[in-house]
This record gives sequence, structure tokens and C-alpha cells, in this order.
Amino acid sequence: MKKIVLSCIQPSGSLHLGNWLGAIQNWVAIQSDYECIYGLADLHPITIHQDPQVLRHNTEEMTLDLLATGIEPSNLFFQSCIPEHALLCWVLGCNASFGQLKRQKQFQEKSKLIMETSSDKFVSGGLFYYPVLQAADILIYHAHYVPVGKDQEQHLELARNVAERFNCQFGIRYFEAPEPLFTDVPKLMSLTSPDKKMSKSAGDKHYIGIFENDESIIRKVRSAKTDCGDGGSAISLGVENLLTILSATGFTDLKNQFAEEYTSGKLQYSVLKNAVAKAIIEMITPFRDKRKILSENREKVINEVIESSRNIQLRAQETVREVCEIVGLFSPFIKV
Repeated sequence: MKKIVLSCIQPSGSLHLGNWLGAIQNWVAIQSDYECIYGLADLHPITIHQDPQVLRHNTEEMTLDLLATGIEPSNLFFQSCIPEHALLCWVLGCNASFGQLKRQKQFQEKSKLIMETSSDKFVSGGLFYYPVLQAADILIYHAHYVPVGKDQEQHLELARNVAERFNCQFGIRYFEAPEPLFTDVPKLMSLTSPDKKMSKSAGDKHYIGIFENDESIIRKVRSAKTDCGDGGSAISLGVENLLTILSATGFTDLKNQFAEEYTSGKLQYSVLKNAVAKAIIEMITPFRDKRKILSENREKVINEVIESSRNIQLRAQETVREVCEIVGLFSPFIKV
């Protein structure tokens, strides 16, 4: 039997280049090698207040994006369609220590940002409990692997710790500790602040959307920060980021050529930027064509993912039924 891989993404609207090259490209590639379960984690964003209509719109938009890039509909689910995640989250939370949750980097960073920038300085309990829901997302499907980057290891480690504590408490080897599935993926940086990771939260000029039009992509790449040095052996962060994009989009030879030109002081930034913009457009054009078709059948496509969620939910229900029996709770589901 194939090993199970689980990964989720928050529905923040449209995918950007960093999402695709850093994660989704790998999701698509491994679908034939593993039993893949991918989720639109729409429960996670409400740790911070969301406009309901915007949240629903963003979830649908990202669904279309994922399918357009090659994710199979049968592998995809909406987290909010499977309330079993929340039920398991409560059980697992009772096996996670307060100190462990308090040490989570994301909680520390986001709560600090809220206190510094928000007028009401409201830090929700959901933000604190967020990693436990992530653990439930993984463990409810008995996932063997979770594709992660090095900066996400802490959350996966919590899932492993919670699984082991649950097993120890009840004297049963029920949950397997999930392993990270590390892949050689590029980390794309902001176009205008190449010392920071590419992110939509930083503003429109900092990222490139997978489904942006050609004119917008060309404009953003041409305005990307490079440097004003005289060459040398050390490549600046801005140039290095553009070269990373070239390599990640399949133009490794061209990337090497530009790297040599930079070292020799012969690199023309305008030529490099034009090449990067062309490479991005060439890569994403098939995605845009497929997304146009999906968008024309929007309601049907969303209903297909809802149906897929119901099929995946059966697996979640079986886990919750078994967990309830282990813990001593009444199960909401009868054994099939």
C-alpha cells in the first residue's frame, strides 16, 4: 500500500510564485507515488477576524488555483466540511502541554504583532490552539509523511509529541508519529525586499501571482531590486533571488550563464529581468488556460470538491470513532 501524505494550505486567495515553486509543485509531482490528501484549511484563518464573504471567496479562488496547477479533485478537501478535525483537536489538545503551545514560534510572533499594531490588542485563544488543530489535520488520516520546509518543523514536531503522549497515556500504539517529507524546493524572496520571504501580506509589489497577466508580471520583475555594485564573487540577494526563479522555472543553463556574467561584471540587469519574466510567463501559461475553463464551471468544480470532502470525511469519522472508544467517550459514529 502507498504511504499517506497529508498537507494543507490556508485559503488566502490566489497562489503566488513562492507557493507554487516552494510547495504546490511538489504536491502535484508526488500524487502518483503516495496516497495524497490535501486540504483547504479554512478553519485556520479565523484565528484572526475574517470577513465571511472574503473568506469564502478566497477559499473558492484557491481551490480553482490548485486544480489548475494539477492537484486531483479527489485528493482535495475543505477542512470546514469535516468537523471531525475539530473534535479530534480537543482530544489531542488535552495531550499537549500549555508550555509547549506557548513556545510555538507562530503564536509568539503573531501575538506580538497584534499587540504592537492592533487597536484592541485582542489575541484569540484560537491563535494559541492553532498548532493542535494542525496536529489533528495530520493525525486524523494517520499520515506517514508531511511535506514541510525547515521553518515548519516545529509544528510537525508538536504533532509527533502529541501522538506519542496519546499512545503512552492509553497504553496503545494507535497514532504513528508522522515524518517530515523534505524536498529540494527553492525559497523565493520578496522582489523588492529580497531579505524577506515572498508573501502577499507584505503588499502587491512583493510577490508574483501565478495567474497574474503578462503586463503585471513584466512590470514587477523589471522593478525588482538587484543592487548597484560592481560585480565580484558574492552575488547580491536581489540578483540571487532572480537567478533562483530562473533555475526553479527550468532555465538552469541560463541561470548559470547570468551568474558567470555577474561574477565577471558583465551582467546587464535589464536582460536578466526580461529573461526571468519570460520564464515565469512560459511556465504559468498552461495553468492560466486550465483555470479559465475551471472558472467557467465554478459551481460544478466547487461541488466536486465538497463531494470529495465527504468521501475523505469517512476516513476521519473512523479515526474519531476509534479515538472515542480508546478515551472512553460516546462515539458519534457507529462502526461500519
